Amino acid sequence: MESITSNDDLSTLEIAQRRPDEYGTKGNKIRLLANHFKVSVHGADVIFHKYHVKLMYEDDKPVQILGVRRKVIDKLQEIYASDLTGVSFAYDGVESLFTIGALQNVRSVYTVVMGNASSAKVATGRSPGENTSPGGSDMKRMKRPVHVKIFKVELSLKGTVEMDAISRILRGQNIKRYEEAIRVLDIILSQDSMGCLLVGQSFFNTSLSNSFDLPGGLKGLQGYHSSFRVTQSGLSLNVDVSTTTIVRPGPVIDFLRFNQDIKDTSRIDWGKAEHVLKRLRIKTTHTNAEFTIFGLSKKSCYEQTFLWKKRNGNGADTVEVTVYDYFKQRWHIELKDSARLPCLDVGKKERPNYLPVELCYLVSLQRYRALTVPQRSSLVEKSRKNPSKRKSDLSSALECSNYNSDDMLRRCGILIAPEFAQVDGRILQAPMLKAGNGQDLIVRNGRWNFNHKKLIEPVKVNTWVAVNFSTQWNVQDLVDRLIRCGGTKGIVGPCLHLIFHIFVKSSTIELFDLQKIQPVHTIFEESSKEGASRNSRRQGE
Repeated sequence: MESITSNDDLSTLEIAQRRPDEYGTKGNKIRLLANHFKVSVHGADVIFHKYHVKLMYEDDKPVQILGVRRKVIDKLQEIYASDLTGVSFAYDGVESLFTIGALQNVRSVYTVVMGNASSAKVATGRSPGENTSPGGSDMKRMKRPVHVKIFKVELSLKGTVEMDAISRILRGQNIKRYEEAIRVLDIILSQDSMGCLLVGQSFFNTSLSNSFDLPGGLKGLQGYHSSFRVTQSGLSLNVDVSTTTIVRPGPVIDFLRFNQDIKDTSRIDWGKAEHVLKRLRIKTTHTNAEFTIFGLSKKSCYEQTFLWKKRNGNGADTVEVTVYDYFKQRWHIELKDSARLPCLDVGKKERPNYLPVELCYLVSLQRYRALTVPQRSSLVEKSRKNPSKRKSDLSSALECSNYNSDDMLRRCGILIAPEFAQVDGRILQAPMLKAGNGQDLIVRNGRWNFNHKKLIEPVKVNTWVAVNFSTQWNVQDLVDRLIRCGGTKGIVGPCLHLIFHIFVKSSTIELFDLQKIQPVHTIFEESSKEGASRNSRRQGE
């Protein structure tokens, strides 16, 4: 079949927001490289079958964790390969699964049994407080076979998606469902990047070699974004650099020091610590078990107690023991750094499960979204790349991805060109700007310098207010500099101003009833009257 990117087809494109045929007459012509790679399609007759995925545990509870869902579908494809006639899957990780051609011998329910190596370690590493005791002989649990979980998967056909929709939209036909065909291709790209941290259509390598430090115990992780786009030049693969933020992996106590910018653990604000640690995943150094943090204990390891079912020669005795003594007796670990610190609670509200901070470390690749202004500024600054470096990184990303070898993309007739797409551009002269006193603003290095220039028609500022929300700032100095700056720009007028100081205590801002606050303009009027009255008294004296 003829490629849909031929010149005859492209001459009739009528895609939305099409640029006019005649554009760009000023400036010098230049050829530019775009971060797009041309895509040719030779398999427009391919039809995807869409299936709805219902994935449950053995007790019919839905599986919510994205990583687990993907692993289960991969295992299903492996176990039932003969029944499914070796059909390749494109799974979005949620509820939609696509195949080229219909599945044969579809069952009402597929049963998938998976071994979970980490679950055996979690069982051996049960911690103080969980179920009020470690629960039986730890040594016996260590000898048990790998724990298995049973999943149930239901697949139901929901419709079809035709690759021909992409060809037809590029020919100028009004096809509403072409976006779903593009979505299927993007899902295939995501599957090719399994093993990476996936954030939408952005992929981040599990290696931290492409990371950099950020304030507050965070790291910026650099990866790349790739997705198919319909353009006026045909179908293309858009590849770009991408950056996300993750928690710095390693000992929890070190993370808290970085996060709160302190060196002494006695200065840790545990209220803030609990907020930032909640829902983060950790592993323990003594069992390599993985848990999720849900909170902190009310007391330190020295003081926090729980009921321990301690085995003896005649059975088991339930004794009350502190977390400190439990780890000393059961694991022969004498806590040092965290003995007087709160424990991490990795259990549930009704069944707490306590772990000493010094025995826990944060696992890698945990995203963090609530950035402060300094963190966001640092992220932007350190993510910046010059064009040559950006071009080199994108070329390497495309080469490493090796999309052209993907079986499903090849069956769709997708072929991605290795060269950057080229587009026409023009270099325009910068506009001339005028400042006050008839001065010209000359462009230097792509920017205008307004220093030592006045405004053409400066506006008089008669009254203004400075409000201080922090005790760490010299507001009077700020006011003086604003006045000097306004003077250099030609802003003249009475310098009548007020300064309000609003102090914040315990990270809580007290809100005022605005209806009871005196309007600002009346404050200025009263200030003017008081000033005039003082001047009159001075003259009378």
